[in-house]
Amino acid sequence: MPVTRIITNLAEARETVLKRKPLGSEEMPAPVAARIQEVFGAALTPGEVVDRILADVQAEGDAALGRYLEHFDGVAPEPLEVSCEEIEAALSEVDDTLLDVLRQAEGRIAAYHERQRRNSWMDFASGLGEMVRPLQRVGIYSPGTERVYPSSVLMSAVPARVAGVEEIVLVTPCRADGSVHPLKLAAAAVAGVHRVFKISGAQAVAALAFGTDQVPKVDKILGPGNLFVILAKQKVFGQVGIDQLPGPTETLIVADAAADPAEAAADLLAQAEHDFLATPLLLTDSVDLAARVESELAAQLAALPRQEEAAYSLKHNGGIVVVDSLETAVDEASEYAPEHLCLLTQEPWQWVGKVRNAGGIFVGSASPEVLGDYIAGPSHVMPVGGTARFSSPLTVQEFYKSTSIVALDPESAAAIAEPAAALAEAEGFHAHARAARRRARQD
Repeated sequence: MPVTRIITNLAEARETVLKRKPLGSEEMPAPVAARIQEVFGAALTPGEVVDRILADVQAEGDAALGRYLEHFDGVAPEPLEVSCEEIEAALSEVDDTLLDVLRQAEGRIAAYHERQRRNSWMDFASGLGEMVRPLQRVGIYSPGTERVYPSSVLMSAVPARVAGVEEIVLVTPCRADGSVHPLKLAAAAVAGVHRVFKISGAQAVAALAFGTDQVPKVDKILGPGNLFVILAKQKVFGQVGIDQLPGPTETLIVADAAADPAEAAADLLAQAEHDFLATPLLLTDSVDLAARVESELAAQLAALPRQEEAAYSLKHNGGIVVVDSLETAVDEASEYAPEHLCLLTQEPWQWVGKVRNAGGIFVGSASPEVLGDYIAGPSHVMPVGGTARFSSPLTVQEFYKSTSIVALDPESAAAIAEPAAALAEAEGFHAHARAARRRARQD
């Protein structure tokens, strides 16, 4: 039995594997629904749950945090903040080789993002300028207690540090004994995180957005999480800034007949093993390659430890689509606007400039997505769910705000006062017009 679909009809592909599902359209698992009924005494929707949590944390602060942590995690640590001693212990517990890898990754990520720095500017001749400042305090959510993702801590916190953010706050679930996984704490230390708190879920987002006695209010919240975290970020937007509303991860490979089927299969499986919602896709103009990749998928899947997740993703979310040309493949890829677009073709640079929408482009066999995930340099926090049509990967720009500067000399002000007054009067703002004309010495 094939492990993934091979579709040779483009219209069919557009209605199946290339058709996007709305974020949050997945059915809520029965255990989650039962837990909601138990905690709240009612069959609430995810949105209603988040509304309750946000309101309670805003009103009650740390008391509400402790109550929800006890309900959902079975542990409400006190104090909530990770101590310096805990971080030092974590650094000593993590293997030295792995610590060196974290530091190597941090160095490459920092070097890449240093090139994105922005500077204030002032043109005294025109009297116009821009003052660029980093955000004062940001909060980063890091999911997981045993399956931890130190790379995501690096990929979010290092760009913030490079931008010059004064205080980087990490919030993360703790384990049953009240501790945070040492690898996550080590990554936070290497990345330059200033404070770490043991808080999970929508209540963590609420604490960052509103502040409590223990948790400082931040200016922007970043990082992935489950549906409740995503909904919470969406609902507090405006109170604070947010980066994205991340959904399930996705990779789309464009390959020609010369591509190595074993490499293509390995790259698809690297995506498929993320979780049950991951999307691994291949577009090719070669029927032969499609068949060989499907065969490789079956062989490699059999030896994969996380076989259950990968098999499910390949079968239910993934697929191989055979199209008439590479031009069509690139066009369809751009229309899909994937998080990751991998070009496994003989002349990959030929296609790079023709990609309209993608979070990241991985050019050629030597640049697989996995290297971008961990150590290449750019942040692996990228737009998903088709949002690459209008948004970008995480960069240092996320951590800046700018203030316009207008510092005209009297002659310049007089020169543009009358046009400004005319526009003001056209809009019915006569006090505006009089204020402008005073600079023109006409009133």
